[in-house]
Amino acid sequence: MNNNLKKLILAALFAALSCVATMSIRIPTPGTGGYIHPGDAIVILSGVILGPVWGFFAGGIGSTLSDLIGGYFVYVPITFVIKGLVALVAGHLYQKIGKTQKSRYVAVVLGGVADIILVAGGYFVCEYFIYGAGAAASIPANIIQGIGGLVISCILYPILISIPNVRQMTVATR
Repeated sequence: MNNNLKKLILAALFAALSCVATMSIRIPTPGTGGYIHPGDAIVILSGVILGPVWGFFAGGIGSTLSDLIGGYFVYVPITFVIKGLVALVAGHLYQKIGKTQKSRYVAVVLGGVADIILVAGGYFVCEYFIYGAGAAASIPANIIQGIGGLVISCILYPILISIPNVRQMTVATR
């Protein structure tokens, strides 16, 4: 099968997984109207598995779909950019750092750290223009969500890499 077709199929799968993971488990955050979810783990792994560009679109589109379906319309463009950037950075880190088996795990962890920074910081900056200083209320929940994404992505990474077609795609993106 053509390598680009495999990437397209995996990107669609990761977009769907990101949407479902974001929508399936929602822990409401008091006072913000938002929620904590495990979708960030899939966004991080989309960058790691698919590479920066394909991961950007898979993570961005999947997360954006969850906002669109969930009624968070004002966040649709914001989520696309922020989650896309998370996958982009995670993919770049994996490509640059992930030369050995141990350094690949380090790269996944660093992708999770980038997620924490980009999600907490990115949503704060965007929400500041909507809500003013009250936007700071979402920072703790976004940090918790990012930590969850980091932990879950570290758990799922070895499972995904054990799948031959996924491992082959990951090796091809480095």
